[in-house]
Amino acid sequence: MPEQANPTVTLDVPMGENVALYSGAGLKAALPLKRWQVRGGDRMRWLSGMVTNTVNDLASGEGALNLVLNAQGRIQGELNVWRGAADEIELDIEDAQAEKLLAHLDKFIIMDDVELVAVEGVEAVGVYGPDAEKVLAALGVSAPSEAMRQSTAVWSGIEILIRRGYGPVVPRFELWCAAEKMDALCAALKSAGAIEVGDAAVEVLRIVEGVPRYGVDIAEKDLPQESSLTRALHFNKGCYLGQEIVERIRSRGNVHRHLRQLEFVGDVPVVGSEVMLKDAVAGSVTSVARIGTRVFGQAMLKAEAELPDAVLSYAGGSVRVLQTPPSEKEIEKEIQ
Repeated sequence: MPEQANPTVTLDVPMGENVALYSGAGLKAALPLKRWQVRGGDRMRWLSGMVTNTVNDLASGEGALNLVLNAQGRIQGELNVWRGAADEIELDIEDAQAEKLLAHLDKFIIMDDVELVAVEGVEAVGVYGPDAEKVLAALGVSAPSEAMRQSTAVWSGIEILIRRGYGPVVPRFELWCAAEKMDALCAALKSAGAIEVGDAAVEVLRIVEGVPRYGVDIAEKDLPQESSLTRALHFNKGCYLGQEIVERIRSRGNVHRHLRQLEFVGDVPVVGSEVMLKDAVAGSVTSVARIGTRVFGQAMLKAEAELPDAVLSYAGGSVRVLQTPPSEKEIEKEIQ
């Protein structure tokens, strides 16, 4: 399957949606996610051999980001692995990646007692922002206190699965329930104070948080250590497809480029703009978004562009490599 093209990010987000995400609680309906159960007696061993992070060591109710590689160590996609209270194993996968990833995984189910089964009839809604937990509490729903944890609840007779995702700037939750109950759940969340937000606002939040997206910032030609998604790698879990390449990079040296979060000072660049180190091209912009007066993005940069004395620029101004994403308070200042 060809790599996904880099989309043009909509920079103009209604102010109310920004306020919700960074100062309140934003509600994103109809998340483009699907869940898949991994069934069969060989499921733990097989899945551990297919992904880059731990499977066997996941605690009950815990999840982990994983990359899926080919034999050459190139990234084929990303997914989350979740372990339930009765040792159920689930994957959640973005719709845009599902067909490719499932076909890739299916090729390696040969003599294994393994079956990938779609979880039908359920949908997910996202609740993001510093007040997300308060909104859930108003419904009598107790949310997980740590990232990549899940819990279950019953609200008004509706069974809900709550998953807390990775959010370096603001908390984020995904609530799963039966599709026919979703309208009632969304209405209750709005009544509790959540404000509906659109795709553009959620994409800007992702870019502000510096979270890479496969098919946008990461492509199938990239290696795991180039992606900077170290939270998706486990170096003591045993063998998996592509592990030899990952381990060779870790033990013998480093890669020559990394995906990094940037701040642009000047005009808003377009995706594909070149980042320059003196007169040489050091990388190109993969994502970009403006919030208030600040402009953030990501780019795959050559290693020399990350040296302390490196001076980076682009056609519209200067570039700064960020070590951490902006804080919630910094962004609040931009939307006041």
